Amino acid sequence: MILNRQQRIRLAVRPLEAFLRRVERELGVKNASVTVCLVRDVEIARMNEKYRKKKGPTDILSFPAGKQWRVASAERRPTEKRNREESKAHAGTYRRKKNVAVRSTEQDSYLGDVAIAPETARRYAKKNGRSLDRELRVLILHGVLHLLGYDHETDRGEMDRFEQKLRRRFRLV
Repeated sequence: MILNRQQRIRLAVRPLEAFLRRVERELGVKNASVTVCLVRDVEIARMNEKYRKKKGPTDILSFPAGKQWRVASAERRPTEKRNREESKAHAGTYRRKKNVAVRSTEQDSYLGDVAIAPETARRYAKKNGRSLDRELRVLILHGVLHLLGYDHETDRGEMDRFEQKLRRRFRLV
């Protein structure tokens, strides 16, 4: 679901919702729900300071609902130590599949929330030579990956590689 809580930038929400559903299907989480909220720069700046202790607006923030989801992908090759730790923590609850998310709990689940600031996204789109529509799609994909447990700040490039592969698949490059 996409909620537009800002009015500074006119956006067509339905195509973005269709893209979000496509991402969910591609990642194997179509029975999960994700809320993407489009907010003003001032609002995302408040969230950025409160939750990340960073001043100023950012283009996107992700708020995972829990840790029940893990992504098993061709790119993901956990270290033996991490693999043992995950096995202990989630003994027998995950099955391996190529490039899909696998869930350990109920049929339907809530992945979390993604906040996107279209004002900041528009500045980044211009800087990166993309349209705002394409930039918003890139951010939706990026946010969903974070909700699934990817973290580009700590995973030695794993999220970036997988995201680039998906961007090519979705023709976002």
